[in-house]
Amino acid sequence: MINNYMAIIFLAEKLDNIRALTKMRPLASVPVGGTYRIIDFALSNLVNAGIRNVGIFAGNEDLNSLTDHIGRGTEWDLDRNKDGIFMFNQMADSTYTTNMKRVKKNMEYFFRSKQNNVVVLSSHMVCNLDVNDVIKVHEASGKDITLVYKKVKQANERFDNCDSVKLGRNGEVLGIGQNLFFKRDENISLEAFVLSKELLIKMICDGIQEGAYYTVRDLLTRNIGRVSINGYEFKGYLACINSTKEYFNFNMDLLKKEVRDDLFNKDRSIYTKSKNTPPSLFRDTAQVSNTLIANGCIIGGVVKNSILARGAVVEEGAVVEDCILLQDSVVKSGAILKNIIVDKNNVVKSNEKLSASRNYPLVIEKSIQWDDKHYKNIFDFLERTTLNIEK
Repeated sequence: MINNYMAIIFLAEKLDNIRALTKMRPLASVPVGGTYRIIDFALSNLVNAGIRNVGIFAGNEDLNSLTDHIGRGTEWDLDRNKDGIFMFNQMADSTYTTNMKRVKKNMEYFFRSKQNNVVVLSSHMVCNLDVNDVIKVHEASGKDITLVYKKVKQANERFDNCDSVKLGRNGEVLGIGQNLFFKRDENISLEAFVLSKELLIKMICDGIQEGAYYTVRDLLTRNIGRVSINGYEFKGYLACINSTKEYFNFNMDLLKKEVRDDLFNKDRSIYTKSKNTPPSLFRDTAQVSNTLIANGCIIGGVVKNSILARGAVVEEGAVVEDCILLQDSVVKSGAILKNIIVDKNNVVKSNEKLSASRNYPLVIEKSIQWDDKHYKNIFDFLERTTLNIEK
């Protein structure tokens, strides 16, 4: 059964509320939990179900960090001669224009794939989803499409700008709207769907012809009433990372054992790119509580309720509380941080005092780290350019 399914992951996120972390990388490759990237969860959900043909449909952002992270898909068992992992630009340049060159290239991917059915996921919806069970329920339902949703009790506090789902008595989807942030109880869409490839291609072509192609989610909304849609209730932990606040909340949620047990359960592992780094070093002066610490960190100060990525350094005398330190960030002696996200390669100077509200965490944006290799590449480029001008 599963051999007849391929998958696509859409990176069609709205980035306005998380721009501080996505100026130099797509949202899908933003680090979380000290070791992982956001896209790891969607990729792992698919390969845990046995799907081995995955297409990633990205926007117009620079994909260097994402391609570097995924590589050939080895960590997810997608480094294959047949099928494997593929990356494409989305078909629309904006909400008003469609790039026909992209359409041709992307549609060729669907036509060349041997599978007849498609699982669609969105990278920014983070959960551990049993895709196999979703497929079984979909096939038993006899419906054209199955949409995955979750009943949440805090829709007025979380899941801003997410889709809400209206259900009928028999679990069928009657409508898809937007969570307006004033109702406590809501059915939130995971933006995860199962449908036939033939129907997906038809919906894409119809959408382009009508001048209204954006994402599968938009196409689905336009086709309610034309197709039958079954609802599948997901009951595990769910986070929608579409803002700096939600990013911060998700990382803080990972400090809860029940959340970690749900996301990283033994039956369906979450895979990521491995790096050979030494163990973390805890100096005699270190005081650490309720913190996730990746490999290669050096801790000499006080760290509470925080996430430290690979290579992070907290010097003696520094205090880090309710913070996220990304790769190779350094907090110097005497610095005090509260509710701060320190992006990659930044240095917080000695005796700096930075504090923010949990609802509005402060982001110290990513810094470019220059080394001998970077300078050599620049000098080589300038030398070639000068030679060409002289010729």
